[in-house]
Amino acid sequence: MSASSMIVGLDIGTTKISVIIAELTGNGDANIVGVGYCPSTGMRRGVVVNIDKTTEAIEKAIEEAERMAGVEVASVYTGIAGDHIRSINSKG
Repeated sequence: MSASSMIVGLDIGTTKISVIIAELTGNGDANIVGVGYCPSTGMRRGVVVNIDKTTEAIEKAIEEAERMAGVEVASVYTGIAGDHIRSINSKG
């Protein structure tokens, strides 16, 4: 699967981190090819309280989805909910 035909969603929640990998077809459909979950032990009430544990949970969820799909993830669409959310652009 080429990177251009792949879309990855990452949901960072208080209780779990979820990842889904889908392959986009020529007719606009998306076939789910990988999923990953990990408990979110570094979050409390929608706030990161331990960045190391949060990062580890994200990495584990992505790795699980990558193994299932047989691909390496290069970028994701991320969902984070909460009234207190602010963002900055970053690479890394």
